[in-house]
Amino acid sequence: MLSMHTLCGMDRPGWTRQDIPDQSGRTAVVTGGNTGLGSRTAAALAEKGALVVLAVRDTDKGARAAERITARAPGADVRVQRLDLASLASVRTAAEELRTAHERIDLLVNNAGVMWTPRSTTADGFELQFGTNHLGHFALTGLLLDRLLAAPGSRVVTVSSEAHRFGASIDFGNLDFERGYTRNAAYARSKLANLLFAYELQRRLAEGGHGTVSVAAHPGGSTTELSRDFPLPARVLFDGIFVPLLGQSPEDGALPTLRAATDPGARGGEFYGPGGITGMRGRPRPVRSSARSYDRAVQLRLWQVSEDLTGVSYPR
Repeated sequence: MLSMHTLCGMDRPGWTRQDIPDQSGRTAVVTGGNTGLGSRTAAALAEKGALVVLAVRDTDKGARAAERITARAPGADVRVQRLDLASLASVRTAAEELRTAHERIDLLVNNAGVMWTPRSTTADGFELQFGTNHLGHFALTGLLLDRLLAAPGSRVVTVSSEAHRFGASIDFGNLDFERGYTRNAAYARSKLANLLFAYELQRRLAEGGHGTVSVAAHPGGSTTELSRDFPLPARVLFDGIFVPLLGQSPEDGALPTLRAATDPGARGGEFYGPGGITGMRGRPRPVRSSARSYDRAVQLRLWQVSEDLTGVSYPR
């Protein structure tokens, strides 16, 4: 799945925000663009000239985030779109409103998510982490795909996590974790699903001869609002010890996503993450994901199940 320039060791190190090309004339939709890594991603794109849509559950927070971005980058075009990924009805409404407002979308950043939540379900009855992190983005991407295909050189960037490696598997007989639920296992499964989706989407786009590409990214260890659902002891350990020692700032955590989204040399099917030894910090570069994430049979089955569960079928 990694491109030849990566396998040959020709990747250029040290990529920073200063390497982001001019984004003028491009329209970018960033889910969860009001907080954390999403807000840093959205701000960087807006500062480089893109029209940025913050697709967020709380539009008041979205409006405040847009104000912060435009205060730093006067003249930036930042808009807010309501989107609740835990509701397929909301996803469909948001997609229709985005399609009405934009004849083309150059960049879709599937960034929003929940992490380590107590067991609960989406509005449609899916386990919350799988339903929000994977199914919501699967549906949104499919409903916006024609707008992406209309934009030459467009990209879909799906944000995963190193947690996808931690014992994650897709148990198709227990997708909703009605048995054996643990916060970390459900999160790991959802992040593995993100990668399986990103890679299968790229395969389909390439087979269809489309100019749109699918790229994945992960931020390493970074303090964001994702830890809000952690039990208190875990939140203290994560935000107070783990991230300061092994992780990096949200600004640096957003760099893999930004590189996947804007680097002219990025190839479809690549996975960007921090380049440090631990994979938790460092400048962004192409990395390999787990062997399970490249399993074509699982990719195909997850795709079919996702179409069935969401009612969203992708054009071929």
